[in-house]
Amino acid sequence: MSQDSTRTGQFGLVGTKFMLSAQDMDRAVAFYRDVIGLDLTVSSPWWSELTFGTAIIALHGGGSGEFRRTGLSFTVEDIDAACEAVTQGGGRVRSGPEDRGDEGIYLAELTDPEGNGFMMSQNKP
Repeated sequence: MSQDSTRTGQFGLVGTKFMLSAQDMDRAVAFYRDVIGLDLTVSSPWWSELTFGTAIIALHGGGSGEFRRTGLSFTVEDIDAACEAVTQGGGRVRSGPEDRGDEGIYLAELTDPEGNGFMMSQNKP
C-alpha cells in the first residue's frame, strides 16, 4: 500500500459522521434541513444524512423519542434567533442562552423533536 501524504491518521481517516436516532424520519429530516439549515444528501425511512461543509449528521430510524444527550453542538451568529427557530420548528429550549463568562460564548441547551439533546453557542464579541 502506498503512503499518501494527504491522508489523515495511520489508517486513512476520510470523514466524520455524527449519528442521531429518529422516531419519525420525515420530521427529523425536516427539522435538520429546514430549521438548522443542513443540506440533505441521503434520504430513506431508516437512514438519512445531512451535511454542513464536511460535517455529516446521520439520522438512524427506530428512535424512541425519549430524551438523550448527544454531544452535538452548533455555533450560530444569533443564538436568540436560533432558539426561537428551534422552538417554532418543534424542538425545545432546555436552558439558556446563558453567558458563559470567560469561555467567550453564550450557550443554550436544546432538544430536537426526536428527543436528541444538542447545544448551540454564539461567540461573544
